[in-house]
Amino acid sequence: MADFLDYLVKEVKKTIEEGYYDFRFDGRKVQGSLRDAIIMCKRAPIIAEIKPASPKKGILREKMDARELALSMERGGAVGISVLTEPRHFMGSLEIFAMIRKALKLPILMKDFIISPVQIEAAERIGANAILLIKSVFDRRSSERSLKKMIEIARSKGIEVLLEVHNEAEFLSSLQTEADMIGINNRDLSNLSVSFEVTKEILSKIGDGGRIIISESGIATPDDVRFLKSLGSHAFLIGTALMTADDVEGKVREFVEAI
Repeated sequence: MADFLDYLVKEVKKTIEEGYYDFRFDGRKVQGSLRDAIIMCKRAPIIAEIKPASPKKGILREKMDARELALSMERGGAVGISVLTEPRHFMGSLEIFAMIRKALKLPILMKDFIISPVQIEAAERIGANAILLIKSVFDRRSSERSLKKMIEIARSKGIEVLLEVHNEAEFLSSLQTEADMIGINNRDLSNLSVSFEVTKEILSKIGDGGRIIISESGIATPDDVRFLKSLGSHAFLIGTALMTADDVEGKVREFVEAI
């Protein structure tokens, strides 16, 4: 039975066919490792996300000045920025990513539903330091290439890989890959429900496996950061709570100072 993730992948295939990822901007390549930035962070390592909209909540921020928003996140102490580039359901933009790349020196993660080398080539052109790959997309054979090959392609271009998992089986399998970081998404992409029990169940049973673990989705308060840290998460990707905040810089700082 098809679910929301299957639907998103079909939509991404259309976006690829329409030539969206042929975007020709040659982004400024800023050397930097998201993984190293997390390791070296003395407070709570926050990856602040530019997410104009979500399928569940719609538009998250009216009249968004993405450049100034990213600079506010940097001033607040974020170790990196995540930028949605999927245009159909998250109103993401490669152009916005490139604009933010010009303005910031922080590592930037390209957040998308990546199923083709074409998208990794786009990531390279716009100056991404890291990309997101979703384990279940590859388990469903929805990608043009194997997960191993996609990781190899990214790393050959000097791009780190954040491999996203949603359950214990995916996590165990991810430990056998060359991914630079593993993200545990608290959101079930099949139905969009959110629960920290996902992170709790995985890390309490298995531990971090010697990897950098990033907790994703549903993080709304400093208490959430402290709780996820207690479970074994090393870093925290936060989008909606920041996109809907009146004072983005101050909100990022709240999360950074949670630990």
